[in-house]
Amino acid sequence: MKNFDKPELLFISDDAQLLDSYSSAVSSVVKNTSQSVVHIRVSKKGVDPKTKKEILMNAAGSGFVISSDGYIITNNHVIEGAHTIEVGFADGMEHRAELIGTDPSTDIAVIKVYDGELKALQFANSDKLEPGQIAIAIGNPMGLQHTVTAGVVSATGRTLRANNGRLIDDIIQTDAALNPGNSGGPLVNSEGRVIGVNTAVISAAQGLCFAVSSKLAGYIAGKLVMNGRVKRAQLGIAAQTVNLTQRMIGANQLKSKTGVYVFEIIRNKPYNNAELREGDIIVAFENRPVATVDNLHKYLDEDAIGKKISLQVLRGGRSTEIQAVPAELN
Repeated sequence: MKNFDKPELLFISDDAQLLDSYSSAVSSVVKNTSQSVVHIRVSKKGVDPKTKKEILMNAAGSGFVISSDGYIITNNHVIEGAHTIEVGFADGMEHRAELIGTDPSTDIAVIKVYDGELKALQFANSDKLEPGQIAIAIGNPMGLQHTVTAGVVSATGRTLRANNGRLIDDIIQTDAALNPGNSGGPLVNSEGRVIGVNTAVISAAQGLCFAVSSKLAGYIAGKLVMNGRVKRAQLGIAAQTVNLTQRMIGANQLKSKTGVYVFEIIRNKPYNNAELREGDIIVAFENRPVATVDNLHKYLDEDAIGKKISLQVLRGGRSTEIQAVPAELN
């Protein structure tokens, strides 16, 4: 008769050892990063639903230190409209913070405190992330300070709609549990380096949580520290995505089944859009296909400001190339 006791005991021992290694990794990360994670409390102007009078309302979120001289990343929706911003650290230290800059289009904001020598978290290269990697979220859900949850990177390269309607690219999906109050906190890897900024959850589902990638968040934060805002271009048009007919696609040898229909044009300076006409359908920007308004937004970055660009439009069903010079988005 075979003796299964010994192999079973060995299996349990190995499993326990693996669990202990995982626990040790998470605990070590938390120990080394917790002092850099902050609890953000803000007061915002609101309206009392009973009296209809304007009052100051309290809200909270998370953030993390990105430089020893006090710069802190959080989400735009955490501090948007804030009257005052208070920052609390794990050791009980509290400071008033100053708003440096916000970017609603990526839901990233930077604030700063001016007291103390702070420990900054380092960014990892989110381009190298792979599904299945450990993801650890640290934040202040529901006001419960410095709460830790752990999971894995579920997917990369997702997109998410910002509150202003623009599409945020390069979003990380994770199953590390997030709740209200986690917003703006770091999502870190097993080395304690930031791979994302926790941003949103799908409340009707479980384990569907999202973070702005460290690559995008770091780029935006750098722009906010330097300029207080992120510059983008605009053409001075109102437009919407429309379906193209098979005749349009075939006659003009287009690769996309949709384009961007222009239904309003602002002719005032500083826009140089005189060659555009209402009813044009934009299908390419500098020889890059334009299938949606989101595509167009992506191409209208800081580099496009004041630059003469070529647009391929369908006018009367025929392809026409025109020129335009985008202006800076206010």
